Amino acid sequence: MRGVTMAQDEIPGLLPDKSSKPVPVVKRAAGESGVQTSGNRNQELPLGATVRRQSAEGSTAEPAVAETALTQATAGGGSDLPLGGSARTPPPERPGELALSVSSGNRTRRVETAETMARQQREISVSEFFSKNRHLLGFDNPRKALLTAVKEAVDNSLDACEDAAILPEMDIEIRDLGSDRFRVGVRDNGPGIVRGQIPNIFGKLLYGSKFHRLKMSRGQQGIGISAAGMYGQLTTGKGILVVTRTTARKPALFMELRIDTKKNRPEVLREGEVVWEADHGTEVTLELSGKYQRGRQSVDEYVRQTAVANPHVRIRYRAPDGAVVHYERTTDQLPPPVEAIKPHPHGVELGVLQVMLKDSPARSLQAFLQQEFSRVSARVAEQICEKAALSPRAYVSRVNRTQVEQLLKGISETRIMAPPTNCVAPIGEAQLVKGLESVVPAAFYASTTRPPAVYRGNPFIIEAALAYGGGGQEGDQPARLFRFANRVPLLYQQGGCCSASATTHVNWKNYGVQQPRGSLPVGPLTIVVHMASVWVPFTSESKEAIASYPEIEEEMTLALQECGRKLRIFLSRKKRDAEQDRKRSYIQMYLPHIGVGLRELIGLTEPEENQVVTTLEGLLERARD
Repeated sequence: MRGVTMAQDEIPGLLPDKSSKPVPVVKRAAGESGVQTSGNRNQELPLGATVRRQSAEGSTAEPAVAETALTQATAGGGSDLPLGGSARTPPPERPGELALSVSSGNRTRRVETAETMARQQREISVSEFFSKNRHLLGFDNPRKALLTAVKEAVDNSLDACEDAAILPEMDIEIRDLGSDRFRVGVRDNGPGIVRGQIPNIFGKLLYGSKFHRLKMSRGQQGIGISAAGMYGQLTTGKGILVVTRTTARKPALFMELRIDTKKNRPEVLREGEVVWEADHGTEVTLELSGKYQRGRQSVDEYVRQTAVANPHVRIRYRAPDGAVVHYERTTDQLPPPVEAIKPHPHGVELGVLQVMLKDSPARSLQAFLQQEFSRVSARVAEQICEKAALSPRAYVSRVNRTQVEQLLKGISETRIMAPPTNCVAPIGEAQLVKGLESVVPAAFYASTTRPPAVYRGNPFIIEAALAYGGGGQEGDQPARLFRFANRVPLLYQQGGCCSASATTHVNWKNYGVQQPRGSLPVGPLTIVVHMASVWVPFTSESKEAIASYPEIEEEMTLALQECGRKLRIFLSRKKRDAEQDRKRSYIQMYLPHIGVGLRELIGLTEPEENQVVTTLEGLLERARD
């Protein structure tokens, strides 16, 4: 194939060979549609090489990418094109740009240049990204979308009530509007929201108060409720309506807004004051496309499990079919208050450490370690600096990347106390059983709360509970598994969750329950696993499953084994009682006949017969015990 060859110094990335002879530069005559070599010679141009155009004055213009498949005939010769190809005159060029085109059959390919590609680049807002990838947030099918919208609104309400030390009262209502459209309303008795924060909370993604603090809460990312509003906006074209009141001394406010997905900012459609009977609280209403269906992954099941993990909450739930269910609180005690903590040194990574050093107001390295991390005293800071071969009085502003690596290594080699656990509030063994009793009838309940543990520097607590027997679960079906993270039910992606993995890895046969290999146990059993942490490692933004960390799975396994031992004691006692009942039935069945036989054999009187029967019954009872 004929082509175009360039000088070596014209190809980016290649150094010129001084021993080689210079090759003429490619030129294009005015009005020519092809690529022609000087000297009327066709030479080959490597794929990806650049072609420089020269003006009449000899100045070299911007390079453009050439292809070996695109060749033109020289001034007296024919054309050599790929089989089936044809050449066409390229469109008018812009200054500094060489646009090339190739025709092959009925399709024409335009060769992009760096300049044309540069003009196509633009910034993408986070709301625009999630509007096209809403499956990442849990809105990947209509049934799941309805559940996710309710869940995000309830999570926000419960967090607000607990932060304000208010016993939560939730009113959840779903109206079927027909044509697979639903109106979702969630109302709480929380502290309300000030006017200036309403637009950003409900109309801007990645806006919230929980992402930058290490403190247990249901929400983490600042995405949930605004994403629910965005989904409703995309599927119905309607915005989200918010009514809120902070105190009885002030009027209630209403605001309807939507999200500008191009700029990730709220657009207030209308707002004003409204008459509202509640002294304080918030009500969120939105319309969306969805599907209501009962079952294990329904809104009904979510509300039911929310009552299990939050026994201090009173819930009124109205389903789309009109059915109303009330879940009364089983305790008037709020969860223990939690405090935000500083990050633990053993959970920090190199890049994060660099940013912390850059943003810290501390002057010395020792002061930085003490001010920015938990469990770092002056003595521990000196030990870290010593192991890192750095001076404790070194200026933070002068620490370079190599020294940051040394510092991180020194941290990993230093023994540091585990982070404080006042940032985490477990449900509690007694409260967990009360919550389970309120929705799962059973003959036996057991629960346990593990001591605090740490993964990647983040403290966490694992709790487990189970309910056995009664009418809670069929005896020939796999056990029900309730998974919770920071008191929030997880209804999807059970197979990819650490809770399910830990449950299947427990050998339930040791505790008197049948279990197929690699599966959940079989029997009238409901199992609960709860993880409370300042940062739950979810597998995705939709927060549907907990990632498998060895430390987390080990704690879950130990908690389940502890509950299993309690279950084994119950089942052993139950088996022993059944055996005693069987023996007692034998005594009651056969002793009267023995008395009659003795009376006939040795001529006992009736009082003597009764005395013999009573004596034998006492002897057998003592032997049975």
